[in-house]
Amino acid sequence: MDLDALRFANFKLLEEAVGDWTTMVGDLDKLKESAEKGLRGAANKANWTGENATVSKEFVGKTAGEFADAHTQATSIRNILRDTLDELKDYQEKLEGALTRALKKNLTVTTTADGGFTVTMNIHPDRAAKGTTVPEHDANDVTALRDEVQKILNDATESDSSANTVLQALVDQSRLGFSDAQYSDRDSAADAVKEADELAALAKKKPEDLTVEDFDRLNAGLKKYANDDLFAERFAKTLGPEGTLDFWTGINDPHSAWEIGSKRVDQYDDLQKNLGLTLANATQSDTADMTEWKSRMVDLADQPVGRNGGLPLGAQVMSNLMRWGDYDDRFLVDYGDKLIETEKKFTGNGRHGAWQRMGMDPLLNRTGTDSGWDPMTGYLKALSNSPDASTEFLNGTFVSDDEDHDFTEEKDGKDVKKSLSNFEYLFEERDWPQDQNDQGDDSIEGRNNLALALEAGTTGHPAGELPTADTAAHDEGQTKLFESIVTSVSDDNGRLTGHSYMSDSMGQIASEYLPDINRAATDVDPHPDAGDRDGQDAWKRIQNLYPVAGSSAELNHRDVSRFLFTVGQNPEGYAAVEVGQKSYMASLMDYHLNPDLPESQRPNHDLELTVRDIARHSGAVSGTLAMGRNEAIAGPAATSDDDYDHSVSQWKNVVSGTVGTGVGIGTSFIASPVVGAGVGGAAGTVTSVVLEELFKDAEGSAKDDAGPKMGENWENGQDNNMKYTRRAASEAARAHALAHPGDVATWAEDESSKGFMEAGSYMDRVAPELVTDI
Repeated sequence: MDLDALRFANFKLLEEAVGDWTTMVGDLDKLKESAEKGLRGAANKANWTGENATVSKEFVGKTAGEFADAHTQATSIRNILRDTLDELKDYQEKLEGALTRALKKNLTVTTTADGGFTVTMNIHPDRAAKGTTVPEHDANDVTALRDEVQKILNDATESDSSANTVLQALVDQSRLGFSDAQYSDRDSAADAVKEADELAALAKKKPEDLTVEDFDRLNAGLKKYANDDLFAERFAKTLGPEGTLDFWTGINDPHSAWEIGSKRVDQYDDLQKNLGLTLANATQSDTADMTEWKSRMVDLADQPVGRNGGLPLGAQVMSNLMRWGDYDDRFLVDYGDKLIETEKKFTGNGRHGAWQRMGMDPLLNRTGTDSGWDPMTGYLKALSNSPDASTEFLNGTFVSDDEDHDFTEEKDGKDVKKSLSNFEYLFEERDWPQDQNDQGDDSIEGRNNLALALEAGTTGHPAGELPTADTAAHDEGQTKLFESIVTSVSDDNGRLTGHSYMSDSMGQIASEYLPDINRAATDVDPHPDAGDRDGQDAWKRIQNLYPVAGSSAELNHRDVSRFLFTVGQNPEGYAAVEVGQKSYMASLMDYHLNPDLPESQRPNHDLELTVRDIARHSGAVSGTLAMGRNEAIAGPAATSDDDYDHSVSQWKNVVSGTVGTGVGIGTSFIASPVVGAGVGGAAGTVTSVVLEELFKDAEGSAKDDAGPKMGENWENGQDNNMKYTRRAASEAARAHALAHPGDVATWAEDESSKGFMEAGSYMDRVAPELVTDI
């Protein structure tokens, strides 16, 4: 900014712009509130079914979110403009002050043709005629004024140019829609951009040239700014894809990064996390630079890092930086496709293993769970945080039946090649490399991350979380993946029992598909013939008995029972499903016993039959789980009754803090607008009363030193199931002021006992090879 531009600047247009944006912020705030309370609130309470339960509800939620992002972006723009306006006015005043003081000292500041300025003294004509030299103190005044004016102009230029930079970056963040980047003033946004440039320059240094001070600044800066949108995008694009891979590979090479390796290796895990979070944030940017960055990183997945060739490949390095944060879904899927392509190349289309770390190979992962040489491990962890990408990737094709591979199935008495999905390959067929954690034990991280990715891909929310009111109902991709899991475990339960640490995720998955599981337990054909009126009526009754929002998984009773039996052999898996089923059963009682339920949503006109159906099928689920529990306690693993009771009691802490759809209800539960969807664990509801009793019993049993025998376990499970089901029916009947709550409770108790016992005889028929006699 030159002298005249600042001196004669008219800020009227900028003042009007700040005023307009302030008005915009106010208007958007009202729209945001209306969208949140009206649009999103109504969507979450609405009786969504079919495609509406997934597509429409999700669209409404995203639309409401766009209003919030628009408000945030408008606020940031207004704040930056306002801050810049105030600063430029201040610099203009400082300039006028300096020029006024200069005149009093007979100094004049004038502009030059090249946009600069000069400072001259106004010498009296008599002194000029005599050729008098300028006194030293006057020359000092000239220098001081020149420096003062120059600093003012530099500061004004910095304010103006940095505002332009951050505003442009802010707008570029989101190509479609609005950015949620939030800044209170220009300085905070400009500081983020400046810090990104400086930290990227440090990361570009050769690893042997990095000092401990450089490392500390990088680590602290990435931690501070990882969630800053402008910082993340600027840092990533400045460092570049190759620079990112070279940096992480370089500092993990003990021969290159000797100094920081010897003094800061204990903080490598923090740096890995902070760098990963920054990159994840950066991939959410829609700028042209980040679009190119993501494309280039995918291309580098199968390329050696560095100039020496060989391993590690780009995917081995990058996957270790993907264990944290929410990476862009499209980038994750494209990256995953490239990773599968690379996996097929290195394993002969799945014929043998790959990615085995040798003794001298440097560690690429610093969490202590594994070496990081298997790129699938870190990538699957990324998928666990990104449900949509996980669904698409795991349902994708690993090999087709016309490719060159050794995977076969029997058809018409002949072995023929079969196609495999990515899920089937990873869960059933992959030869996982041997790896160790930092304690020297066998690493379980790869398969455990697969379980987490499956949890995200089937439920629609990140692994380790519960669904909320904003979580869309299951879509076809999610239910397809769940169907594949159930079928696979049913075919060979060793796929899960051999890696029981995966069962906690499997239990959580099952707990969010309880409507689908209970439907399967009825043995009613979901696809009756067009002319089969009785079959069509039966299926309609089941649809009303176990209403489902969104897509429903089509499962058969045999596979579901074998799956639940297997999940029940792990305390955490058992607890997730058992607590969920009790909550779901109680919610169904509350739902169907409500006299305001529209007639079109009732399974039949006989209330007793409805109660008995709910109780029997719920008893069958709990009975199957109990058999799995007994199998584990009687088996060689050191699993006790206390382990199970403790796992159940731990859900008390989860339920007490649950908001949204509730434990056991999940995104698939549907309730009419009249009835309303219950929230699991909310004080005073039918569900909370049942769960409170369940947790109380579990806590009491966990403290009981006298462990029951296997047969007693079965009997205790049956008695408790009858008690909880009776309590749910009784509380629901009273809540809705039904005439004879005692009769309703008796129907439920009687039928739950039958369902529980039938589970035992059914498992003996469909899985005799799995069941130990009680």
